[in-house]
Amino acid sequence: MSTTQRNKKIYINESVFGYIMKEALYYEKLEKNKVHCLLCPQNCVIEDGKRGFCRVRENKAGKLYSLVYATPCSTAIDPIEKKPLFHFLPGTLSYSLGTAGCNLRCQFCQNWEISQARPEDVYSVEYSPEEIVKNAIDNNCKSIAYTYTEPTIFYEYVLDCAKLARKKGLKNIMVTSGFINQEPLKKLYKYIDAANIDLKSFSDDYYKKICAGRLQPVLDAIKSIKEMGVWFELTTLIVPTLNDSDEEITKLCEWIKNELGQDTVLHFSRFFPCWKLGQLPPTSEETLMRAKKIADKYLNYVYIGNIHIENTEDTFCPKCKTDNIIRSGFTIIQNKSSKGKCFKCSHEIPGVWKA
Repeated sequence: MSTTQRNKKIYINESVFGYIMKEALYYEKLEKNKVHCLLCPQNCVIEDGKRGFCRVRENKAGKLYSLVYATPCSTAIDPIEKKPLFHFLPGTLSYSLGTAGCNLRCQFCQNWEISQARPEDVYSVEYSPEEIVKNAIDNNCKSIAYTYTEPTIFYEYVLDCAKLARKKGLKNIMVTSGFINQEPLKKLYKYIDAANIDLKSFSDDYYKKICAGRLQPVLDAIKSIKEMGVWFELTTLIVPTLNDSDEEITKLCEWIKNELGQDTVLHFSRFFPCWKLGQLPPTSEETLMRAKKIADKYLNYVYIGNIHIENTEDTFCPKCKTDNIIRSGFTIIQNKSSKGKCFKCSHEIPGVWKA
């Protein structure tokens, strides 16, 4: 919990939890006080007094409410490289926040204690959008990142924070699964400057069995985000035996190149045993390097995270192969590029390099 939460009211457990009631956006009323949530592709039909799949949107007498508005359970000041975003304002800080809940059930989730929790089961703190923006500015952050859990499920909070942040000159970042319906996406992303989107697999079967979701809505969301001109980078967690085959990695990279372009930034991330997949081993260095070798045939900017392998976090010019940005973990060791151009051959490296 960050120091910025000092002197704020903290909630834990149902007996003392106080909801900040915020009527949800994107739902329709049905007969018998039921509602149909239209925010994400789960498309929940929710009975009176019940909650949706995400656990944080509740039907109260025929109205749908968000139960996590202005009550983040986690805030921190992070290097932007942690999102990960490597081609967006490198070396800057991002004020990061998330609430309880998620609209997927990824069996490998590293934040399952909060993503798979009800809001009354976790520590939460009252922070208005105005306070979030002030905290970001006071801590010399150039952006606000909506992260840790799936920001789609605290949509109303993100939208209000993002509108205010933009007025104050801050950038807005979504770290997201991309599992969102098109209409709410297009409304929100007018105020979003960058996104890291988890493309968890290129198999619909994987999405259904491992994540309780579907692949196609994510692909549609990625394409819409690109069409809106929002800077985005993709992350794929490589899980041993589940999505690490040459065939699947090749299909994923072919789709990215054909639909999004070869300059799309792709991060391969190392899996560690967690939650319901504790029986699997961590992803090996050999598997990650094999995935990168395949991806390098299709894409110009491929990185490896959650493990230190020399040069796999660096940004190389695709034209002259010169190392322009040297990274170690979440730290930039040296940035030799000049305003987004290779310092040696002046080839343009795509990204957002200045606030």
